[in-house]
Amino acid sequence: MQRIVFVEDDAELGALIKGFLGKHDLEVTLVPRGDIAMDIILQEKPDLVLLDIMLPGIDGLTLCRNLRPHYSGPIVMLTSLDSDMNQILGLELGASDYILKTTPPAVLLARLRVQLRQQPVQPVQTTQATPAATGHPLHFGQLTIDPVSRDVVLADEVIQLSTSDFDLLWELASHAGHIMSRDSLLKVLRGVEYDGLDRSVDVAISRLRRKLGDNAQEPTRIKTVRNKGYLLAPAAWN
Repeated sequence: MQRIVFVEDDAELGALIKGFLGKHDLEVTLVPRGDIAMDIILQEKPDLVLLDIMLPGIDGLTLCRNLRPHYSGPIVMLTSLDSDMNQILGLELGASDYILKTTPPAVLLARLRVQLRQQPVQPVQTTQATPAATGHPLHFGQLTIDPVSRDVVLADEVIQLSTSDFDLLWELASHAGHIMSRDSLLKVLRGVEYDGLDRSVDVAISRLRRKLGDNAQEPTRIKTVRNKGYLLAPAAWN
């Protein structure tokens, strides 16, 4: 049975959702406050975290930001705040999806299952290297990516990236100038196929652009190629 930590201060709503998900083979742990949730999540290591935004102690957006460097599973925001800005901010801070509380329970369940299906199967130990485990540093103008030390330096500034974001950048950089589809990126990085709904690659690309000084509205360094995927432009880092 897959496990979810649900951080929600509305006890009645929490119990209703816990009961519904429990009938569909999802074990839910309810946490009523944001300021105690992080320790519980890191201790229990659930398959998915479901977060309200308006929480006592620490709000859900702050919790998502603090949690993301230490937790690689899906984080789904469940909130009554129907705001484009909150959705964008949540995704930028590392959320995998953003769902309104008015969403029908069956649709909520379906979207949580989409996220849970993307969890990578634990790999069998082999001699095959991980995507960025070997090779020589790549240089593009002022950008240097070292696959051994896993350092990223842009204009003499060290850029801090999570493990998954580094692997995504390395995959794009290793194929600089070539379009990488969402499907190929998911297969390499997580061993799963793109199902047409998963936004984790798009969210990670957004984080990379922000950290690497790319223009979110008109990106020139990591370009979106409509209906095809993403491309790292090798000449855009001067």
